[in-house]
Amino acid sequence: MNLTVGWSRRDCLLGVASLGVAGWPVLADAGGQLEEPLADSVRGALSAAIANNAPPVPEFTDPAKRLAYLRWLGAMSDRLHRRKTDFQTRIEFLQTVWYESRRAGLDTTMVLGLIQVESAFRKFAISRVGARGYMQIMPFWSRLIGDGEVGRLFNMQTNLRFGCVILRHYLDRERGDTFLALGRYNGSRGRAEYPNAVYAAAKNWSHPDA
Repeated sequence: MNLTVGWSRRDCLLGVASLGVAGWPVLADAGGQLEEPLADSVRGALSAAIANNAPPVPEFTDPAKRLAYLRWLGAMSDRLHRRKTDFQTRIEFLQTVWYESRRAGLDTTMVLGLIQVESAFRKFAISRVGARGYMQIMPFWSRLIGDGEVGRLFNMQTNLRFGCVILRHYLDRERGDTFLALGRYNGSRGRAEYPNAVYAAAKNWSHPDA
């Protein structure tokens, strides 16, 4: 599978939002993440994962896989329409979620559930403690493994890449235990409320071709 990249034309916009969307509660609780010391090797690996630019638009050599992807994309676009009414914005978002979750070895359905819980799919969501964007990235991550430019966390691909890389990091720390990894992402490791909310939200995005 070959991939090509492009940044959204809305990448440099800034904004805030603090209310839920269309009846979905906004927990925006990834701000509970704790800044923990990282070994140099871990920091280096995470920084490399963030910096390795790769495109969100896939090209398939296998027609069956391409058709499965298009079926998924069409179904998800229909489900997300009320939250993102502009077709191009919606498709760019879904393509990027699909790419970044697959790139990080994550379940795309779970990532969509997490985004629903964290920000209700709002690009410019900001939590009470400053976590930003779709996946509610805490600014300290930009300093730890990024270029220090906190404003870039409102960039669609940057935000989704940070979120997926961070969740992958927590999954690795928890040896693949999604319950504990989601709790760590939320800053509530060992408690059931947040993982259960993500699992429940993920059911909205389940699809046989996911």
